[in-house]
Amino acid sequence: MASSPSRRRPALILFVVLAAVACLALGWWQWTRYESAGGTGQNLGYAFQWPLFAAFVVYAYRRFVQLEDTAPEERSAVANGTEPREIPVDLLPQRVETRTETLDAANPDDEAHQAYNNYLAQLRAADRSTT
Repeated sequence: MASSPSRRRPALILFVVLAAVACLALGWWQWTRYESAGGTGQNLGYAFQWPLFAAFVVYAYRRFVQLEDTAPEERSAVANGTEPREIPVDLLPQRVETRTETLDAANPDDEAHQAYNNYLAQLRAADRSTT
C-alpha cells in the first residue's frame, strides 16, 4: 500500500537529512583530526563510526515509513488479540522462595534474636579493641 505524500511529513524528512549530513560532517572532521599531527586511532574509529550513525538515521526513517504504511487490518490484528501479547507463565523459570527469619522483639529468648544480639556484642567488642 503506497503512502500519500502528505503522510511523508516534510519536517521529519528535513530532520533526517540534517542529521545524516551532520553525522557525515562529524565523520569528515574526525578524519581530518586523524590525519593531523596529533591524530590517534580513536579519531580514526570515530571517522568510521559517524557515517554508520548517518546510515542508521536513514534506516530508522525508512523503517518508520514502512510501519506507517502497514494496512489497518494488520494493525487491528494486534489489537484483536490474534498475536501474542503476553509472556506465557511457564516460559521463565520459577522463583525459588526462601524462608527469612524475622526477629520477634517481644520474645528476647527467640533463637534468631539471640544470634543477632551475639553478633552485635561481637561488633561492640571489636570496636572497643580498635579504639
